[in-house]
Amino acid sequence: MSQLPPLSALRAFEAVARLGSVVNAAESLNVTHSAISHQLRALEEFLGLSLFLREGKRLQLTEEGRIYALRIRGALADMSEATQRVLTRPKPNVITVGIVPSFALNWLVPRLPDFKTKYPQYTVSLRAGLGFEEMNNGLLDMAVRMGAGGWDGMKQLHLMDDEQIMVAAPHYQPRPTSANDIKMATIIHNPAIPWASWCQAAGLADWRPTPTYSYNDSNLELEAAQLGHGIMLARTSLIESHLANGTLVQITDICVPYQYPYWLVWPDRSATSGKIADFSAWIIEQANDYLKNTRYSHTILTKQ
Repeated sequence: MSQLPPLSALRAFEAVARLGSVVNAAESLNVTHSAISHQLRALEEFLGLSLFLREGKRLQLTEEGRIYALRIRGALADMSEATQRVLTRPKPNVITVGIVPSFALNWLVPRLPDFKTKYPQYTVSLRAGLGFEEMNNGLLDMAVRMGAGGWDGMKQLHLMDDEQIMVAAPHYQPRPTSANDIKMATIIHNPAIPWASWCQAAGLADWRPTPTYSYNDSNLELEAAQLGHGIMLARTSLIESHLANGTLVQITDICVPYQYPYWLVWPDRSATSGKIADFSAWIIEQANDYLKNTRYSHTILTKQ
């Protein structure tokens, strides 16, 4: 590789070019003014050209300096990103899992102590998110996702299906006592949660809710419901503990399948490592226990 200027000189130059003065650059980099000036002179001597026009204490970039600053800024950003990726890449004893935030908070996190008891050699690192970019960049070992499956470049393992029931806080009034009462209730709604199948099962095929509150995050929905703001159509995987501790109660006996299951996914290019195998086996066991032991007083409709 060809000889390069010192990194400290490049950082000083980029800061002055971006912030417009030696004083501001010195404060940004937490060094003295004279240190910045020294780095600028050293860089100009190395390059054999002037990067600034000096008018007293004022500095103005030359055309060569302006072009050089743009390229150096991009190079420093690339170096920072590359370093961050190296620092955050999954390590042999760390299982980094991308996770749907609501599922992490309400289903997975309460179960993680069991994993730690059975596999004390691992640290589990959860990264909340919905997409695949971090996995494609090698920052995740695996992820839990909801959807129809069939993602390109991904190995996929079915984790479990989900269902939907109507819930409210025990103090919510007036408490609906029939499916038809739902039409008069205060509705907490999430645009991502379909009501059509529940309405069909409730004999309300031609009715759709007019929400009083609308949230695009299930955790916000759950908080509002527990505060007694209204009723919500909830995925059962998210309300297990809330039903158990009484902060939410089921209203009506209707339960319908949710359209998308949960999947475990990891890059197809990755070999199934020991830690992926261990975590997969554990979470599937947990899912099976959950499905076997969870009981609701409801009618489950057969998924089409």
